Amino acid sequence: MKRLMGSEAVPASLKGGALALGNFDGVHAGHQAVIGAAVAQAHAAGRPALVATFDPHPSRHFRPDTPPFALTSLEQKLRLFEALGVDGAIVIPFDAALASLSAEAFASRWLAAHLGVSHVVTGEDFSFGKGRSGNPQVLAELGRGLGFTAQALKPVSSDGETVSSTRIREALAIADLAEARRLLTRPFAIAGEVVHGDKRGRLIGSPTANVDMRDYVRPLYGVYAVRVRLPDGSEHKGVANLGIRPMFDPPKEQLETWIFDWSGDLYGQTIEVQLIERLRPEMKFDGLDELIAQIQRDADAARAVLA
Repeated sequence: MKRLMGSEAVPASLKGGALALGNFDGVHAGHQAVIGAAVAQAHAAGRPALVATFDPHPSRHFRPDTPPFALTSLEQKLRLFEALGVDGAIVIPFDAALASLSAEAFASRWLAAHLGVSHVVTGEDFSFGKGRSGNPQVLAELGRGLGFTAQALKPVSSDGETVSSTRIREALAIADLAEARRLLTRPFAIAGEVVHGDKRGRLIGSPTANVDMRDYVRPLYGVYAVRVRLPDGSEHKGVANLGIRPMFDPPKEQLETWIFDWSGDLYGQTIEVQLIERLRPEMKFDGLDELIAQIQRDADAARAVLA
């Protein structure tokens, strides 16, 4: 899959493609349906299959003080796009310049002139252009004058409710990982750089990789059974504490992961931690001996879950 950042020139091999257009945070079942429709249209017409997403998320641009809410990093999204059979992914920078474009200008400059698309697929609730003046109906009307067709998909439902990023965040807030996984079609995973911590873990026999959670939504604090994908592509079992570590001062929010049966230096590298099952809430213990004993019980519980 070819990755194109911003206004990077689109190669001739990707011109005239069918495009899935949206934010796609989470690339959940509903997003997969939109992308799948674009891929199917492209294959039927013998054209390239494309997807365009925005970075940062528009909500982050308009409301910079919004608490962390992301379900996927940009790199995760791109990897998921590729797995869905997309030939080219375009990352459109969402900044003041883009926010000021009218719906007409966006369709003309980005979809017609820059990408040269033949067909665009969105969800029914997609909006674009300054003041959210554009919607799927507007897009279809503009397309008729600009040389492309447009299709809007109805929301995907599950258990009688629409699959949405909001529903997934709500599930994570109560640690309903099974529901989040069902809507995402995969485990929720936090990918981030391994940063230096206090190095207490190695002193108590459970060395941890501390991951910078950045703009990810915060699931319910607690101890989790996890699977970890390392930079070399290998996957390992582990146990992680997500929270503020109430045993230590000052409180510091982080994701600390003990990777079982593995040793090495991961500092500065990116790993992906999949949350499989919440084992217990965060707890404050009377001393280090009690904490060490509980960590071992957590490890045993995680191994049983992941067996």
